[in-house]
Amino acid sequence: MYRKFVPLMLLVGLLLPAMAVSADGHACDIAAPESSTSVNAIGWTYPIIDFYFGELEGCNEVDNLEVSTQLLDSGTANSQIELALASGSGQYGIVMTTQASVNSYVDVGWLHPLSDLIEKYQDEYDVADVGGLADMTVDGVIYGIPMERNTRLLFYRPDLLEKHGIEVPQTWDDIIAACHVLQDEESILLPFTVNLHAGWAWRLEFTELMLGLGGKEINEDGTPAFNSEIGVQALEKLVEIVNACMGEEGLNYSIDDSQTGIATGDIAIVHTWASRAAAMDDPDFSDYVGQIEFAPAPSSYEGGPYAVTGGTGAGLSIPAVSDVDPEIAFLVIMEALDLGSQVEAAKLGVVSRTAVAEVADARYLPAVDATINGGVTGSQEPVVSVVYTAIMAQWLPQIMGGEMSAQELLDAAAEAYTEEATAQGFIGG
Repeated sequence: MYRKFVPLMLLVGLLLPAMAVSADGHACDIAAPESSTSVNAIGWTYPIIDFYFGELEGCNEVDNLEVSTQLLDSGTANSQIELALASGSGQYGIVMTTQASVNSYVDVGWLHPLSDLIEKYQDEYDVADVGGLADMTVDGVIYGIPMERNTRLLFYRPDLLEKHGIEVPQTWDDIIAACHVLQDEESILLPFTVNLHAGWAWRLEFTELMLGLGGKEINEDGTPAFNSEIGVQALEKLVEIVNACMGEEGLNYSIDDSQTGIATGDIAIVHTWASRAAAMDDPDFSDYVGQIEFAPAPSSYEGGPYAVTGGTGAGLSIPAVSDVDPEIAFLVIMEALDLGSQVEAAKLGVVSRTAVAEVADARYLPAVDATINGGVTGSQEPVVSVVYTAIMAQWLPQIMGGEMSAQELLDAAAEAYTEEATAQGFIGG
């Protein structure tokens, strides 16, 4: 029944009576600096970030203030940010960061602490409403303001589930059972997809399904824990999902392909990033506006935690060395991330302010909140990102070749991991 789918993608001076206006029409309500001030911001481009950077430029008409933004592809942007921070050039007043980069940048002293500024402007900007501040916190100090959150959800066609008497899946076994029923539905190409088109995607899904079963990536001494009985169970479950729901062509579906597939009616259920949910109600993108529903990610077992991690996708930070007064940069950030801006941003992705759910037309936010609050937590040990991630991305896709059992493959991956982690001093160092 599987058919080939072809994918489509400072506070100084007097408050001015005339305020700058951002892209969404909201005033940039900050006082003009005493002297000419330029704030340069850099990040990487995708729709919700493009919008927020437009909001940063909304402060451009404040007297004595010029805000310039630069958006690049993620690889180039990260390289340029790290080069600027490492050199202490001071050229940027605002840089885009993630939870992982905040931790690594703080470790080498590249970011300015924001806790004092947050305390000063807590009431004015209702900073407590911004979710994910803990993700940008190191040793009790906040170093970034989250722009967005992200996790993975179930997107589903309620008409097809109702037609076949299928309850909204709550576990991965429910997904498999639904696929057995939906495989004969002639109106779709595939009953379900989960992103396994690349090695990093296999690593992500395997790890989080394993965490959902109570497993872990590594032991406290850095030695491998993923080749345990629970790890084998998780990998075997992934293979079962592929065979029951996706077939060979489903393995080729990228995130974009799955998003397009459910928006055009070619897939009944998709497990993908919440940042793709807003497009389901965009008539320029979706053929099923208002007809696709959202549910928390599946659990690895009935009553268990949702088998995904979630939290801050990206935020804005201030370099430790900058030509700009940190307070001015902070105010520009907070103006761009106020409630009015985020209500508009919710049309493009998952925003960080919790109050947005009460006023924005964003049907997916309850499922996002439930999943993030009830999902699993991965290890933050450096060896996971430095060694484990790369090793598992190389080894896990090989399970579909059928030449090794799940246990044999994970044992081989554990051997490769141990060798590399030892060489880099994470084991026995």
